[in-house]
Amino acid sequence: MSSPHDPDHAESSLSTWLHAERRAGNEHASVHKPLHPSATFAFKNARDLVAVFQGAQPGFVYARQGNPTTGALEARLTALEGGKGTACFTTGMSAISATLLTLLRAGDHIVSSQFLFGNTSSLLQTLQGLGVSVSFVDATQASAVEAALRPETRMVFVETIANPRTQVADLGGIGELCAQKGLVYVVDSTMTTPVLLRARDVGASLVVHSLSKGIGGHGHALGGSVTDTGLFDWSRYPNIAEPYRKGDPANWGLQQIRKKGLRDMGFTLRAEDAHRIAIGAETMALRVKQASANALALAQWLSSQPQVAQIHYPGLPAHAQHERAAGLFTGGYGPLMSFELRPGADVFTFLDALRLVILSSHLADNRTLAIPVAQTIFWEAGAERRAAMGIADGLIRLSVGIEDVTDLQADLAQALAKI
Repeated sequence: MSSPHDPDHAESSLSTWLHAERRAGNEHASVHKPLHPSATFAFKNARDLVAVFQGAQPGFVYARQGNPTTGALEARLTALEGGKGTACFTTGMSAISATLLTLLRAGDHIVSSQFLFGNTSSLLQTLQGLGVSVSFVDATQASAVEAALRPETRMVFVETIANPRTQVADLGGIGELCAQKGLVYVVDSTMTTPVLLRARDVGASLVVHSLSKGIGGHGHALGGSVTDTGLFDWSRYPNIAEPYRKGDPANWGLQQIRKKGLRDMGFTLRAEDAHRIAIGAETMALRVKQASANALALAQWLSSQPQVAQIHYPGLPAHAQHERAAGLFTGGYGPLMSFELRPGADVFTFLDALRLVILSSHLADNRTLAIPVAQTIFWEAGAERRAAMGIADGLIRLSVGIEDVTDLQADLAQALAKI
């Protein structure tokens, strides 16, 4: 058996990824990719400028379309997802916006999970106003997606674990369906990260992340990304503009997303934020696994508390998609859970009594966060839409962090006692 010091020892993917920047030859032999805040880049001759501008050779022309710091982060994300390429954007929502706005046209149809982050749902409603038809379906069943397909369907969009009710989509079944029908399959893996799930393994064409969440982890930088897994045949996709139908067809989709989303729309990730996210991501595996372990322990404890009427967490056997989640995810079930207090209990009394848990709208932070869902992030959706999504007025979303789980339990216990 080889040891880690043997020349023939095969490194794990995590080790390879962690050391990738250094081995790529960083400037001045720095361990981390240096920060490059420059807005523009100079060339020694005009022919090189033209070649980079036209995409004939790698390089950077203007930071709105990318810079070396962001490029290094993109390379890391591509390696993590086992993909072909990645484009980074200012936020997760800008990554989704760039993907949908550049790949869909008026008259197209998209099938989406009805269990979505509120802002993503709002964006899809905006697309409807631009002439794109949207069908919202129960994505926990691939058959529901199939039933909604039309001749003009171009894309299917799902989240791995839905926010906030934690429904787990039939990721593999939908992936097989999209492969059979030749549809672009977009998977938002923000709540799982590559630690719990590599979306390529369920057939995703494009993988979306809010880098502000589990990948960055520290709640101090905004960012988003789109990774092309290399599974979709872009030569068959009718919405690729003529200027991008050059070279290897495998690059066409991401090239259009990058050009339109960065150059035309200006959804550009700052070098400073890319640097923070890249460093934060180095501890992602440790953070995600610890937060997932804490979340499972708290979910088990909360399910036995008399003040709690219902709890939603895929790690619990009572969860409708528990068996699916157990088969899909490695290293845990994620940090996201939600629960409802017993009828008559005042959600605000409980939340205001918390001392360690922070009242915040963020997710997958190192710190545990709580928020009343119906009155905040899903308030704009309206009562009818909330009811369709199963979001009760007393629903509380909990994003579990990496604190000592006994401290978290004690804080929840004293808050529950107040109601």
